[in-house]
Amino acid sequence: MCEEISQTSSASSSSSNLSTSHFIGKKEDIVKAGRVTKLVNGCRDVLVVHHQGQLYAMDVRCYHSGGALQYGDIEEFNGRLCIVCPWHKYKITLAEGESLYQAVDDPTAKPLRTYWRSKGVKQRVHKVTEVNGDVYVMLNDSGEAIESDVYQTEKYRRASLKAKPKAKPKT
Repeated sequence: MCEEISQTSSASSSSSNLSTSHFIGKKEDIVKAGRVTKLVNGCRDVLVVHHQGQLYAMDVRCYHSGGALQYGDIEEFNGRLCIVCPWHKYKITLAEGESLYQAVDDPTAKPLRTYWRSKGVKQRVHKVTEVNGDVYVMLNDSGEAIESDVYQTEKYRRASLKAKPKAKPKT
């Protein structure tokens, strides 16, 4: 994981826990945009999502194949909010980074009964805090490897810049 850089804040003493937090932007701007991506600490590409009044943060590229999650739809599966990777439709919970899939107990039963199961945490999620209208992310520095870590390299950062959708001409 990348090295943390301490940041000072002019916020009140109640925000002393921001020493390892990284400023993302103003909450009002993030709410208006719905999603913001940011290179945090020079080494981690993070997606911050505002949905139904909540802020979530996770690695920007999908753990499965590096898909750009900022372009994914947000849907609810079995009561859990997920971002759906636009490349291969993998479903990742916003809060925990778990990958969900539809399972069946008996594939020969008619009608087929499916339910949602977890593959476990596959996408690194990060803690989001708001102080006086400013939004900060504290990188998840768990020493445990998580599959989305693979796409946090300069190689994938450059590739994703080339793969950005072209802007539509204004009419």
